[in-house]
Amino acid sequence: MVSGEGKDRLAQDFVQFSVESGVLRFGQFRTKAGRDSPYFFNAGLFDDGLKLGRLAQFYARRILDSGIEFDMLFGPAYKGIPLAAAIAIELARLGRNVPYAYNRKEAKDHGEGGVLVGAPVRGRVLIVDDVMSAGTAARESIALIEAAGARPHAMAIALDRQEKATENGQDVDHSAVQYVRDRLGLQVCAIARLTDLLEYLRRHAGDSLGAHHAAVLAYRQRFGVDDQDT
Repeated sequence: MVSGEGKDRLAQDFVQFSVESGVLRFGQFRTKAGRDSPYFFNAGLFDDGLKLGRLAQFYARRILDSGIEFDMLFGPAYKGIPLAAAIAIELARLGRNVPYAYNRKEAKDHGEGGVLVGAPVRGRVLIVDDVMSAGTAARESIALIEAAGARPHAMAIALDRQEKATENGQDVDHSAVQYVRDRLGLQVCAIARLTDLLEYLRRHAGDSLGAHHAAVLAYRQRFGVDDQDT
């Protein structure tokens, strides 16, 4: 199950949790693509045990509801490392115990050595990350997983921004999620999407949060992608 046009209770609860945690903010922010965005999602601010535990609950529920088949989790350094660990704990609590691994940014030349840490990377691997802006982390993870002899199978992310990616400084007609799904061949599930955020703001019309709906909608209309298949 993927998040739909505001009809997904899990997605709505996640947006509210992100706002209450200060992770999802509104104003004017510059993105990696050089765009002025009316909102900013900073998953690094899920920065204490309670927030991280609840975040893992959202991931685990979305992953299990998606029906994606996988044998283990992989967390790209750095944000993916605590995500993979926390999600593995929550999945085990729900009766789905799976191993997890992650990578170092630099190879270790002593001890066990190498760039991979944790369980042996085998079988169908589910990569977990916060957001995707260009698919770079996905490509790097795929290379590591394939080098280990395993199969990069799917990705789970917190928020799908549903906006055009950039290549060589130019907008393209697909999003990072579409690129990973259609060109790299991985299934992708997201806890929430920009359409869910817009629905959340629409439901808060008349208060301070609802005041941001017009700016976020305008951003979506300018940079959004047609992603009915995601």
